[in-house]
Amino acid sequence: MDTQPVRAPMHLWIVGLLALIWNGFGAFDYVMTRTRGADYIRSMMPSIDADGMMAYINAFPIWVSVGWGLGVWGGLLGSILLLARNRLAVPILGLSFIGAIAGLGYQLMHPVDIAGANDGANAVMPYVIIGVALLLFVYARRQAARAVLR
Repeated sequence: MDTQPVRAPMHLWIVGLLALIWNGFGAFDYVMTRTRGADYIRSMMPSIDADGMMAYINAFPIWVSVGWGLGVWGGLLGSILLLARNRLAVPILGLSFIGAIAGLGYQLMHPVDIAGANDGANAVMPYVIIGVALLLFVYARRQAARAVLR
């Protein structure tokens, strides 16, 4: 029985590229927060007490920090695997989603007590990040089920 390979639909490349950009920024933000700390936060959110925000981040329980890293790096690797049409994108993006829930769920349940840190875009961004992680996981599962991912 001769099976023809399934062509990748155009939306795979669009979703994969957007996912790579999105998760690439997440990885950049993670590295900059961990290496430049308050200086980076000050440059991104000048109206917020950056030293207080770093104290909050540095006080995360270890499981929150692990979740944050898993969400960020899993998202980046999953995006690359999606573009490579590799079926391992599914479990990796699933782990990224779990990491996002762990890291951001803690922040939603224990919000920082810094003026402006929970207002406007800062208030909705955790939900957006978790939502995007879920959508990428579901998208990868559907593409694997359609044999687009090998």
